[in-house]
Amino acid sequence: MISTWPKKESKDSLISVIIPAYKAEKFIEKNLSSVKEVLDQVRYDYEIICVVDGRIDRTFERAKKIAKKFPQKIKVTGYLTNLGKGHAVRFGMAKARGKIIAFIDAGIELNPNGLSMLLEHFEWYGADIIIGSKRHPASKVVYPWQRKILSFGYQIFVRVLFGLKVKDTQVGMKFFRREVLEKTLPRLLVKAFAFDVEILSIANYLGFKRIYEAPVEMNMRFTGASTIASRGFVKTAFNVFWDTLAVFYRLRILRFYDYKNRKNWITPDYLTFKGSK
Repeated sequence: MISTWPKKESKDSLISVIIPAYKAEKFIEKNLSSVKEVLDQVRYDYEIICVVDGRIDRTFERAKKIAKKFPQKIKVTGYLTNLGKGHAVRFGMAKARGKIIAFIDAGIELNPNGLSMLLEHFEWYGADIIIGSKRHPASKVVYPWQRKILSFGYQIFVRVLFGLKVKDTQVGMKFFRREVLEKTLPRLLVKAFAFDVEILSIANYLGFKRIYEAPVEMNMRFTGASTIASRGFVKTAFNVFWDTLAVFYRLRILRFYDYKNRKNWITPDYLTFKGSK
Protein backbone atom coordinates (compact mmCIF):
# COMPACT_ATOMS: atom_id res chain seq x y z
CA MET A 1 0.00 0.00 0.00
CA ILE A 2 1.33 3.44 -0.94
CA SER A 3 1.97 5.98 1.78
CA THR A 4 0.08 9.27 1.41
CA TRP A 5 1.84 11.45 3.96
CA PRO A 6 2.17 15.19 3.29
CA LYS A 7 5.28 16.07 1.30
CA LYS A 8 8.18 17.75 3.03
CA GLU A 9 9.36 20.97 1.44
CA SER A 10 12.98 20.93 2.68
CA LYS A 11 15.63 20.47 0.03
CA ASP A 12 17.21 17.90 2.35
CA SER A 13 14.20 15.63 1.78
CA LEU A 14 14.79 15.24 -1.97
CA ILE A 15 14.97 11.69 -3.30
CA SER A 16 16.70 10.91 -6.60
CA VAL A 17 15.62 7.77 -8.49
CA ILE A 18 17.93 6.58 -11.27
CA ILE A 19 16.43 4.40 -14.01
CA PRO A 20 19.03 2.84 -16.36
CA ALA A 21 17.45 1.92 -19.69
CA TYR A 22 18.75 -0.20 -22.57
CA LYS A 23 16.66 -1.33 -25.55
CA ALA A 24 13.58 -0.19 -23.63
CA GLU A 25 11.58 1.56 -26.35
CA LYS A 26 8.57 -0.75 -25.91
CA PHE A 27 8.05 -0.04 -22.22
CA ILE A 28 10.05 3.00 -21.08
CA GLU A 29 7.09 5.41 -21.27
CA LYS A 30 4.93 3.15 -19.13
CA ASN A 31 7.86 2.48 -16.80
CA LEU A 32 8.60 6.15 -16.13
CA SER A 33 4.93 6.99 -15.72
CA SER A 34 4.33 4.21 -13.18
CA VAL A 35 7.36 5.19 -11.08
CA LYS A 36 6.24 8.83 -11.13
CA GLU A 37 2.72 7.89 -10.00
CA VAL A 38 4.16 6.10 -6.95
CA LEU A 39 6.56 8.90 -6.06
CA ASP A 40 3.76 11.46 -6.32
CA GLN A 41 2.23 9.84 -3.25
CA VAL A 42 5.22 9.52 -0.91
CA ARG A 43 6.12 12.15 1.64
CA TYR A 44 9.25 13.44 -0.08
CA ASP A 45 9.98 15.58 -3.08
CA TYR A 46 11.76 13.68 -5.83
CA GLU A 47 13.51 13.65 -9.18
CA ILE A 48 13.67 10.83 -11.71
CA ILE A 49 16.80 10.54 -13.83
CA CYS A 50 16.50 8.15 -16.77
CA VAL A 51 19.88 7.19 -18.23
CA VAL A 52 19.72 5.70 -21.72
CA ASP A 53 22.64 3.30 -21.97
CA GLY A 54 23.36 3.63 -25.69
CA ARG A 55 21.28 4.97 -28.59
CA ILE A 56 20.45 1.51 -29.93
CA ASP A 57 16.77 2.15 -30.62
CA ARG A 58 14.16 4.83 -29.84
CA THR A 59 14.38 4.53 -26.05
CA PHE A 60 15.83 8.04 -25.70
CA GLU A 61 13.14 9.66 -27.85
CA ARG A 62 10.29 7.90 -26.07
CA ALA A 63 11.68 8.69 -22.63
CA LYS A 64 12.00 12.33 -23.69
CA LYS A 65 8.34 12.30 -24.72
CA ILE A 66 7.30 11.56 -21.13
CA ALA A 67 9.88 13.94 -19.66
CA LYS A 68 8.45 16.85 -21.67
CA LYS A 69 5.15 16.39 -19.83
CA PHE A 70 6.83 16.56 -16.40
CA PRO A 71 10.04 18.58 -16.87
CA GLN A 72 10.34 19.38 -13.15
CA LYS A 73 10.27 15.71 -12.18
CA ILE A 74 11.75 13.61 -15.01
CA LYS A 75 15.13 14.16 -16.64
CA VAL A 76 16.48 12.06 -19.50
CA THR A 77 20.16 11.76 -20.25
CA GLY A 78 22.56 9.20 -21.70
CA TYR A 79 25.24 8.57 -24.30
CA LEU A 80 25.66 6.94 -27.71
CA THR A 81 27.48 3.67 -26.90
CA ASN A 82 26.18 0.88 -24.67
CA LEU A 83 28.51 0.69 -21.64
CA GLY A 84 26.57 -1.51 -19.20
CA LYS A 85 24.10 -1.10 -16.37
CA GLY A 86 26.76 -0.23 -13.79
CA HIS A 87 28.05 2.64 -15.87
CA ALA A 88 24.51 3.92 -16.49
CA VAL A 89 23.61 3.86 -12.80
CA ARG A 90 26.81 5.67 -11.83
CA PHE A 91 26.26 8.21 -14.60
CA GLY A 92 22.84 9.02 -13.16
CA MET A 93 23.95 8.97 -9.52
CA ALA A 94 26.71 11.50 -10.21
CA LYS A 95 24.02 13.90 -11.47
CA ALA A 96 21.63 13.26 -8.58
CA ARG A 97 20.80 16.02 -6.08
CA GLY A 98 19.00 13.94 -3.47
CA LYS A 99 20.04 13.09 0.08
CA ILE A 100 18.66 9.65 -0.65
CA ILE A 101 19.54 8.12 -4.03
CA ALA A 102 17.90 5.02 -5.44
CA PHE A 103 18.00 3.05 -8.63
CA ILE A 104 15.41 0.79 -10.19
CA ASP A 105 16.00 -1.30 -13.29
CA ALA A 106 13.83 -0.58 -16.30
CA GLY A 107 11.96 -3.43 -17.92
CA ILE A 108 11.71 -6.05 -15.19
CA GLU A 109 8.18 -6.70 -13.97
CA LEU A 110 8.85 -5.13 -10.61
CA ASN A 111 5.96 -3.52 -8.78
CA PRO A 112 7.01 0.15 -8.48
CA ASN A 113 4.96 0.42 -5.28
CA GLY A 114 7.95 -1.36 -3.75
CA LEU A 115 9.72 2.00 -3.89
CA SER A 116 7.41 3.19 -1.16
CA MET A 117 8.08 0.06 0.90
CA LEU A 118 11.85 0.43 0.55
CA LEU A 119 11.64 4.06 1.57
CA GLU A 120 9.69 3.16 4.71
CA HIS A 121 12.27 0.49 5.58
CA PHE A 122 15.02 3.05 4.99
CA GLU A 123 13.47 5.30 7.63
CA TRP A 124 12.59 2.55 10.10
CA TYR A 125 16.13 1.15 10.21
CA GLY A 126 18.07 4.41 9.81
CA ALA A 127 19.79 2.52 7.02
CA ASP A 128 22.88 3.21 4.98
CA ILE A 129 21.49 1.00 2.21
CA ILE A 130 18.16 -0.74 1.67
CA ILE A 131 17.94 -3.39 -1.03
CA GLY A 132 14.91 -5.06 -2.54
CA SER A 133 15.11 -8.79 -1.92
CA LYS A 134 13.38 -11.71 -3.63
CA ARG A 135 14.11 -13.81 -0.55
CA HIS A 136 12.55 -11.50 2.03
CA PRO A 137 9.75 -13.41 3.85
CA ALA A 138 7.15 -10.83 2.72
CA SER A 139 8.22 -10.77 -0.94
CA LYS A 140 5.83 -11.98 -3.63
CA VAL A 141 7.85 -13.30 -6.54
CA VAL A 142 7.11 -15.42 -9.61
CA TYR A 143 10.49 -17.06 -10.05
CA PRO A 144 11.54 -20.28 -11.90
CA TRP A 145 12.89 -22.95 -9.58
CA GLN A 146 16.14 -23.25 -11.57
CA ARG A 147 16.85 -19.58 -11.01
CA LYS A 148 16.03 -19.93 -7.31
CA ILE A 149 18.74 -22.57 -6.98
CA LEU A 150 21.30 -20.48 -8.85
CA SER A 151 20.38 -17.37 -6.86
CA PHE A 152 20.75 -19.24 -3.57
CA GLY A 153 24.13 -20.64 -4.59
CA TYR A 154 25.39 -17.24 -5.74
CA GLN A 155 24.36 -15.54 -2.49
CA ILE A 156 26.18 -18.17 -0.43
CA PHE A 157 29.21 -17.51 -2.63
CA VAL A 158 28.90 -13.74 -2.06
CA ARG A 159 28.47 -14.12 1.70
CA VAL A 160 31.57 -16.29 1.99
CA LEU A 161 33.68 -13.89 -0.08
CA PHE A 162 32.49 -10.55 1.29
CA GLY A 163 30.66 -11.18 4.56
CA LEU A 164 27.53 -9.43 3.31
CA LYS A 165 24.71 -10.44 5.63
CA VAL A 166 21.95 -10.26 3.04
CA LYS A 167 20.14 -13.01 1.18
CA ASP A 168 19.80 -11.32 -2.22
CA THR A 169 22.05 -8.72 -3.83
CA GLN A 170 20.76 -8.79 -7.40
CA VAL A 171 17.28 -7.21 -7.45
CA GLY A 172 17.42 -3.93 -9.36
CA MET A 173 15.91 -1.75 -6.64
CA LYS A 174 18.18 -0.18 -4.02
CA PHE A 175 18.29 2.96 -1.83
CA PHE A 176 21.52 4.62 -0.63
CA ARG A 177 22.36 7.48 1.68
CA ARG A 178 24.21 10.09 -0.34
CA GLU A 179 27.21 9.86 1.99
CA VAL A 180 27.60 6.17 1.09
CA LEU A 181 27.79 6.95 -2.62
CA GLU A 182 30.17 9.85 -2.10
CA LYS A 183 32.63 7.33 -0.68
CA THR A 184 31.98 4.37 -2.98
CA LEU A 185 31.43 5.82 -6.48
CA PRO A 186 35.03 6.94 -7.07
CA ARG A 187 36.24 3.42 -6.28
CA LEU A 188 33.97 1.44 -8.62
CA LEU A 189 35.23 -0.37 -11.70
CA VAL A 190 32.48 -2.79 -12.77
CA LYS A 191 30.40 -1.42 -15.65
CA ALA A 192 28.06 -4.31 -16.31
CA PHE A 193 28.30 -7.63 -14.44
CA ALA A 194 28.53 -7.81 -10.61
CA PHE A 195 27.97 -4.05 -10.27
CA ASP A 196 25.55 -4.59 -7.38
CA VAL A 197 28.00 -6.79 -5.49
CA GLU A 198 30.88 -4.34 -6.00
CA ILE A 199 29.02 -1.32 -4.63
CA LEU A 200 27.59 -3.27 -1.67
CA SER A 201 30.89 -4.94 -0.76
CA ILE A 202 32.83 -1.67 -0.92
CA ALA A 203 30.23 0.12 1.21
CA ASN A 204 30.37 -2.68 3.78
CA TYR A 205 34.19 -2.63 3.73
CA LEU A 206 34.21 1.13 4.32
CA GLY A 207 32.10 0.73 7.45
CA PHE A 208 28.57 1.31 6.17
CA LYS A 209 27.19 -1.73 7.94
CA ARG A 210 23.49 -0.76 8.12
CA ILE A 211 22.52 -2.71 4.99
CA TYR A 212 19.04 -4.21 5.17
CA GLU A 213 16.58 -6.01 2.90
CA ALA A 214 12.98 -5.10 2.11
CA PRO A 215 10.22 -7.06 0.35
CA VAL A 216 9.43 -6.70 -3.34
CA GLU A 217 6.70 -7.89 -5.69
CA MET A 218 8.00 -9.01 -9.06
CA ASN A 219 7.31 -11.34 -11.96
CA MET A 220 10.42 -12.97 -13.36
CA ARG A 221 9.20 -14.95 -16.36
CA PHE A 222 12.49 -15.36 -18.19
CA THR A 223 12.59 -16.04 -21.92
CA GLY A 224 15.21 -16.26 -24.66
CA ALA A 225 18.77 -15.50 -23.53
CA SER A 226 17.60 -15.25 -19.92
CA THR A 227 16.56 -18.89 -19.65
CA ILE A 228 18.91 -21.25 -17.87
CA ALA A 229 19.52 -23.51 -20.89
CA SER A 230 20.41 -20.73 -23.32
CA ARG A 231 23.92 -19.93 -24.50
CA GLY A 232 23.37 -16.28 -23.58
CA PHE A 233 22.49 -17.19 -20.01
CA VAL A 234 25.59 -19.37 -19.57
CA LYS A 235 27.79 -16.55 -20.84
CA THR A 236 26.12 -14.02 -18.54
CA ALA A 237 26.41 -16.33 -15.51
CA PHE A 238 30.11 -16.86 -16.21
CA ASN A 239 30.70 -13.11 -16.54
CA VAL A 240 28.93 -12.43 -13.23
CA PHE A 241 30.98 -15.15 -11.51
CA TRP A 242 34.24 -13.88 -13.00
CA ASP A 243 33.56 -10.23 -12.16
CA THR A 244 32.61 -11.21 -8.61
CA LEU A 245 35.94 -12.97 -8.15
CA ALA A 246 37.67 -9.90 -9.59
CA VAL A 247 35.94 -7.68 -7.01
CA PHE A 248 37.14 -10.01 -4.24
CA TYR A 249 40.69 -9.95 -5.60
CA ARG A 250 40.76 -6.14 -5.72
CA LEU A 251 39.14 -5.81 -2.29
CA ARG A 252 40.95 -8.46 -0.22
CA ILE A 253 44.22 -9.09 -2.06
CA LEU A 254 45.20 -5.88 -3.83
CA ARG A 255 43.42 -3.56 -1.36
CA PHE A 256 42.63 -1.54 -4.46
CA TYR A 257 39.65 0.20 -2.87
CA ASP A 258 41.64 1.58 0.08
CA TYR A 259 41.96 5.36 0.07
CA LYS A 260 45.76 5.10 0.09
CA ASN A 261 45.49 3.58 -3.40
CA ARG A 262 43.29 6.35 -4.76
CA LYS A 263 45.89 7.25 -7.41
CA ASN A 264 45.07 3.94 -9.10
CA TRP A 265 41.34 4.63 -9.30
CA ILE A 266 40.38 5.36 -12.90
CA THR A 267 37.13 7.25 -12.56
CA PRO A 268 36.26 10.17 -14.83
CA ASP A 269 34.84 13.25 -13.14
CA TYR A 270 31.45 12.81 -14.77
CA LEU A 271 30.93 9.57 -12.79
CA THR A 272 31.86 11.01 -9.39
CA PHE A 273 30.26 13.38 -6.92
CA LYS A 274 32.26 16.56 -6.49
CA GLY A 275 34.42 16.46 -3.40
CA SER A 276 34.17 12.69 -3.00
CA LYS A 277 36.93 10.86 -1.12
